[in-house]
Amino acid sequence: MFTLTSAAARQIQLSASAGGAQDMALRVAAKALSDGSLDYGMGFDDANDDDMKLVVEGVAVLIAPAYQELLDATVLDFVELEPGEFNFIFMDAQQADRATATAADSAGGCGSGACAGGGCAGKGTRP
Repeated sequence: MFTLTSAAARQIQLSASAGGAQDMALRVAAKALSDGSLDYGMGFDDANDDDMKLVVEGVAVLIAPAYQELLDATVLDFVELEPGEFNFIFMDAQQADRATATAADSAGGCGSGACAGGGCAGKGTRP
């Protein structure tokens, strides 16, 4: 199941509030690239009938059927990659169990992205 950390939830809620999207859910998607990595995307959206609807750490999350398998066992976190530089990262659940919220621990196989203006994106790999 897709999950997110409390740090990611706090940042998503702040972004939703700043962007006037408090009544919208976070839509998450992933696409497999030819090199085996995954390209992640996220942004605020309204629900469709066939979406998987989750509430994780107080955040409403939507996943379209086409992306559910790719996002299964994925964790979204918000970490400090370098001093003063914070970004979202996507990891599989096993990486999340091993990782701490530092760039050195999360760089291998994780994607990062910025959340601004109501949208977020990232790119990474999954073992």
